[in-house]
Amino acid sequence: MKKTTFEESPTTVADVMVSELAAWGITLYFGIPGASALPLVDAVRRNPNARYIVVRHEQTAAMAASAYNKFTGKIAVCLTIAGPGATNLATGLYDAKEDHASVLALSGQVKTQYAGPGGIQEIDQDAFFRPITVFNNTVADPTTAVKLLTRALRYAVVGRGVAQLSFPNDIQREPLDSTYCERETCLPEVRVAPTDEVVAAAVEAIDGAARPVILAGFGAMRAAGPVLDLAETIQAPIVTTFRAKGILPDDNEWVAGLHGQLGTPHALTLVLKSDLVIACGASFSDLTGIPESKRAVHIDIDPLQLGKHPLAVGVWGDCAIALPRIRERVRSRDDSGTRQWLAEKKQEWRDRLDREADPAAVPIRPPYIMKVLSETLPEDAVISLDVGENQWWFGRNFRMKRQRFAMSGYLGTMGFGLPGAIAAKLAYPDANVVCITGDGGFSMVMGDFVTAVKYDLPIVVVVLNNHELAMIREEQREANYPPYGTDLTNPDFAAYAEACGGAGIRVTRPQDLADAVLRAVRMNKPVVIDIETDPVRFK
Repeated sequence: MKKTTFEESPTTVADVMVSELAAWGITLYFGIPGASALPLVDAVRRNPNARYIVVRHEQTAAMAASAYNKFTGKIAVCLTIAGPGATNLATGLYDAKEDHASVLALSGQVKTQYAGPGGIQEIDQDAFFRPITVFNNTVADPTTAVKLLTRALRYAVVGRGVAQLSFPNDIQREPLDSTYCERETCLPEVRVAPTDEVVAAAVEAIDGAARPVILAGFGAMRAAGPVLDLAETIQAPIVTTFRAKGILPDDNEWVAGLHGQLGTPHALTLVLKSDLVIACGASFSDLTGIPESKRAVHIDIDPLQLGKHPLAVGVWGDCAIALPRIRERVRSRDDSGTRQWLAEKKQEWRDRLDREADPAAVPIRPPYIMKVLSETLPEDAVISLDVGENQWWFGRNFRMKRQRFAMSGYLGTMGFGLPGAIAAKLAYPDANVVCITGDGGFSMVMGDFVTAVKYDLPIVVVVLNNHELAMIREEQREANYPPYGTDLTNPDFAAYAEACGGAGIRVTRPQDLADAVLRAVRMNKPVVIDIETDPVRFK
């Protein structure tokens, strides 16, 4: 194991924990220091390989750690205090749980002698974290600390979820010689190869289909090449889930766009007319919208996802491994006219989106905002997407090139955008990082804009400011309720950004938007673009 240099040799449990994590390449911490976690925080300070990003709310810490894994596949740590610090992590950790993001949470705990009812800031953290985690424990004996830490990491990786360890303050300060500690082997990643029998069954189903369609989900994001290779071999169009948007550029000849609630008309048509759906890393949720009557080949690294669809050949395996093996054995097909039909339908859809993007409307129409962002953001930008009406328009109208994005998926948590952008900039310091959010989502976490300023993280925060919780208003309308509780009184977000030490640009005229985006990208500092946005979806 790589030796880490300290100001002094690691002697305490806290020192050893940080050293062990550094040896495994885990060096990024998000959180807020406090009494019950001071030894751990100081160990981070003294470790030259570790970096502690102090945020303004623990939810931001957990959201950022979740986003970091979604963007990179690597683990970041939430490090905070007992009681309210631990409970404030819950929403962000639930986001990681629901989206199968690997996260490690280290929580301080009161001294052992004060544990139990009546202890200040003491709660039963084992019980609190149990529903959220794949591994959860309290380190009560210094000699077990390393073993529990390495076990927690293993569970986080293999279980693709949240692992949590609580450390009583006195235990953190106990002396410990790591030389004699038991440890478990941590896995850097998990890759599963399907059996030959299962591959043969998938090939038989694909060869027997006349109109197959490929459904690419988030689990296939690292298998873009194999997905495209299979599509070209069997002449099958590719539809995607929302989270897999951008797995291939939207202008790729085989990409039909999103399926589901925000699906393109041609994607919906292709699925309805297909006689086989080849689902790659997709979960068949209600939002995916695949009819139960459709036959399917379902490829997923998580065996618990298999069997959700009643008429599926289940292929347990990593898409990057399984798809090439399937492609090697399926029969190649000649062009049946699918590409030409898809090209025509995609052009019709693009023309429709362009007509919706009114360049003269005031307040600025969301379709126009997405059109401008599609045209002006760098092709390799990293995008953190918030939940709300901004998300709806992004999914429907933004045209992906080589950008990549992350969002709060199954939990659908407003406030993900800014923490996600902070995490993305830390992960990719040379990339253009953009947060697309609404006034509702941004105002939930806007205190952490100063975190971006403090750590000199040049991110661009695009706020669709419609003065409403517009998605909620739309849900009320669809459910035949009158609008209620959705109006927002907002500050001047651009002025707020300036007051925080960043830059702010307020845009009220559509003709000014493109220039504002280009200026913000070039500023090399945290920027908020506050866009006066029409709250109405369609007119």
